[in-house]
Amino acid sequence: MKRLYRTTGSDCVFFGVCGGIARYFGVDPTVVRVITALLVFVGGLSLWVYLIAALIMPKESSLWK
Repeated sequence: MKRLYRTTGSDCVFFGVCGGIARYFGVDPTVVRVITALLVFVGGLSLWVYLIAALIMPKESSLWK
């Protein structure tokens, strides 16, 4: 079962949101970060959405494995 979570370690830059999304969809984290940056600066995606995702998504280390 796939789970969406914030990453820790090497995939984590700010809060691990983009790294977690990248792992969930099986893509490179850099691609997700570039898309997120484009959406924030060009598309109007609010930084509030990113911060809310950081608060809602559990950390990788807090999940039971």
